[in-house]
Amino acid sequence: MTDLHRNGKSFIAGSAVGTLGGLIGLGGAEFRLPVLVGVFRLNTLEAIILNKAMSLIVVTSGLLFRSSTISFDSLFGHSDIVLNLLAGSLIGAWLGAGHAARILPERLNLIVFVLLSGLGLLMLIESWLDVNNASAPFFQHDAVRLLVGLGSGFAIGIVAAMIGVAGGELLIPTIMLLYGLDIKLAGSLSLVIGIPTMLVAFIRYSGAVAFAVLNKERQLFRWMMIGSIAGTLVGGTMLGLVPTHYLIKLLGIVLLISAIKVFLHMRICSQEVSDVARR
Repeated sequence: MTDLHRNGKSFIAGSAVGTLGGLIGLGGAEFRLPVLVGVFRLNTLEAIILNKAMSLIVVTSGLLFRSSTISFDSLFGHSDIVLNLLAGSLIGAWLGAGHAARILPERLNLIVFVLLSGLGLLMLIESWLDVNNASAPFFQHDAVRLLVGLGSGFAIGIVAAMIGVAGGELLIPTIMLLYGLDIKLAGSLSLVIGIPTMLVAFIRYSGAVAFAVLNKERQLFRWMMIGSIAGTLVGGTMLGLVPTHYLIKLLGIVLLISAIKVFLHMRICSQEVSDVARR
């Protein structure tokens, strides 16, 4: 693959994931990781490190470009939700990154698979039933909602740190269901929460030797970054044009695709274990 061809692929991949991130409020890590490994032939750890750096860019630029539709004043008005989930997610991200090796990968994959599948189906059912506007919070009692928010943020922080994502796939439906907000506002709030959560995990992983990939693959990183910023600009601009129920459908589909990817990864891991056991 020539440098021109590789740079072009980097830009296109970054643009596609960035558009998705800007439109829904995701970092797009689940879709970028297979590209980095399968297309650009990075080893898994290098791909995860590069993926985290790209997710930070997509999430940050997505938040900025979405501000034309979801203003920062609206986000400040829901700072209590951000602080509630963030208090749990920061602790979860720190512990998750530090103790990732202590949890069996197949167990973590199973938990993530169940969560993504369930939430994806729930989002699709809501869109089919036309439940697409803000509704009442799931828990009416403030103290109960606070405790559930802390627990949810903690769990999401652990999962996000261990599988190298921003956590938007879990944060958005959690914000929608737990606090009764619409998907557009929930998407922007998830980006606000995702940035510090990813930074904590990124710092925790910074001692890895594979961090050298950021210098070794700086050309790939540069072109994918340019594409990602362009994509988030397009996605953020489209946010005000796309009806809410379409976004809910799209989020449901993204969740189910992510669940399928986790399921396939579970099968590959199980097959590798079986092969080793037979030797």
